[in-house]
Amino acid sequence: MTGAGGWRLGAGAGAPFCFQLLIGALVAGLLFAAEARRSAETAPQAPILYWTRGVETAAELKRHGIERIAVPPANLAAWRKAGFQVVAMSERELARREKLLMPRIAGRANIASATSRPWIDANGWRFVRKPAGKFYYDLTQNARNHVALAVAEAFAYKADAVLKIDPADLPSLEDAGRMIRFLRELPAANYSPIADIGVLDNGSPAMGEVMNLLTRRNLLFNIVRAPSPNFRVNIKLGTKEYPDTEASDPSEFAQKIRRQVGDENRALRIYGSETVIARLTGDGQSFRLHLLNYSGREIEGLRIRLLRVRADGGNYQAFGYGFFQPDAIVTSEGGLEFSIPKLGSYAVIDGRFAS
Repeated sequence: MTGAGGWRLGAGAGAPFCFQLLIGALVAGLLFAAEARRSAETAPQAPILYWTRGVETAAELKRHGIERIAVPPANLAAWRKAGFQVVAMSERELARREKLLMPRIAGRANIASATSRPWIDANGWRFVRKPAGKFYYDLTQNARNHVALAVAEAFAYKADAVLKIDPADLPSLEDAGRMIRFLRELPAANYSPIADIGVLDNGSPAMGEVMNLLTRRNLLFNIVRAPSPNFRVNIKLGTKEYPDTEASDPSEFAQKIRRQVGDENRALRIYGSETVIARLTGDGQSFRLHLLNYSGREIEGLRIRLLRVRADGGNYQAFGYGFFQPDAIVTSEGGLEFSIPKLGSYAVIDGRFAS
């Protein structure tokens, strides 16, 4: 193979053996470096903090473990000189991003419900709908105890999100820093989402609400362009099987999809809470399960069931609690069930699929 300027990169059969080894090592090194760059570019990162205060606050940010920030363009050079990873962003540029909900349990007095299920303000379905979207959280008011969850939520979905907090709200800054440090120390993992359901998104508000309910019920879905045999169920509104009128009641529609998939066939099930949303990812050999707790309270004994995974070799970490061992492990009918002793706002479980 000849490169630019006529430089021959390959080594023929007649080349000295040591030269062939050298060329082989060079090519392998280049391929490894290219793959490392691709992984670094696509690996999930915590949302970046939007920070309007001056560089005199650098020590405070470093103390909280915050190294990546977005700042007004006029402050860019000073922050870079201080050793931060910095993105220039004006208030106008921030406002052009899609504004997200504050992740939490939210009361909605204007919405009647036939069930006692809590209403969760979660953004996962928005991230799935727009994987290349640009988002921001406005957590400048009444955000205490929600900031860490926002950081984890964006990380779990690999979202391009900016976190705007009140610079004077030191507890929120501390919460953001603690979660960012926790995420930074996790083992590297850049997997694709695992799903039981394919969704043909027509872009309508009705389909958006369906995806919202599927997410909240932990009915795992991916958006597809056409029905796929990889999924047990493929949802396309406006068809005989899924008429538009059914989407007017997203809760009942989600129950219909659950019955069609069959609980015994679901890759993931959660027992004991209606305020935990899961994000399951994997590559066919390994998996990562993100657990996001929107209740604002500690949950004890949350029960998880995963299909076709190994019981040994798992790595279990919970924000605020560190490493833990699962309780009451049971393997049956191709599934692994276990309980999490204590869950705060977020936990991560890494493991391997059964062969």
